[in-house]
Amino acid sequence: MDEFGHRAFAEDGAILIKGLLDREQLALCRHVFDWGIENPGPMATTLFDGTAQKSHNDNANPYAKARLDDLVGRLPLGELFADLWGSKHVWYFAEELFLKAGGTSGRSPWHQDTSYLPWEGKHFGNAWISFEAVPRQNALEIVKGSHRGTRHDGTTFQNADDPTDPLHGGDVWPRLPNIEAERRSNPAAYDIISWETEPGDVLLLHPGVLHGGGAVDAAFPTRHTLVLRFFGDDAVFSPLPQPSVSGFTSAGVLFLEELAALKDGDPFRAPCFRQLV
Repeated sequence: MDEFGHRAFAEDGAILIKGLLDREQLALCRHVFDWGIENPGPMATTLFDGTAQKSHNDNANPYAKARLDDLVGRLPLGELFADLWGSKHVWYFAEELFLKAGGTSGRSPWHQDTSYLPWEGKHFGNAWISFEAVPRQNALEIVKGSHRGTRHDGTTFQNADDPTDPLHGGDVWPRLPNIEAERRSNPAAYDIISWETEPGDVLLLHPGVLHGGGAVDAAFPTRHTLVLRFFGDDAVFSPLPQPSVSGFTSAGVLFLEELAALKDGDPFRAPCFRQLV
């Protein structure tokens, strides 16, 4: 990784790596993705069911963990993140699957993953791997540098009429801004970055960035995306607000037993997470 890449990820919160995965590596990823779709885990859900924004999502499928742990050992992502962050160690967290089909799934609401996961620090990264060639108008969008700003409450992903519907509620974290409404009034309201991608490209982003979008339409009707999440030395446990109106614990909803002993500010570590570097 050159100096530009290091600086762009640190300051902007996202970079695109062209052609990172070869055909064999991409096929391995697709095999694991397809298995996960056919064998969903307990966190699998349909977002915005019954609306034009309907899409399939699954997180940290325990039935797929062995397959994912094996997969990440066959990909260059551990070494890439170690270099990108300047971290001596890199661990793999878990996967997320996105499937939008039928040409009618609207954009996903803006959000930060750190509203749902107990994470704080510079050494967190998501690797977005889409199996189709994604036009820029259908790509994920990111508010440049937003991982260095406010940590907002999340959205419930259930209220199609209100993309800022609070996940936790209360007064601990500010409510999400209605970014799309503001952009309609002022297209330059936010500094947005996005890229068109080809199969084999990997989008790397810090989970603290505000991101959303990725709609499908008649011209681009289907998108299959595998997201792999990683963390490094500068990764600490940062609990979610309590009480949460959505029922989230301070550790979120994933790996609750494994993270139960961690306190605010502790290094984010647990034996269940595969160490790659």
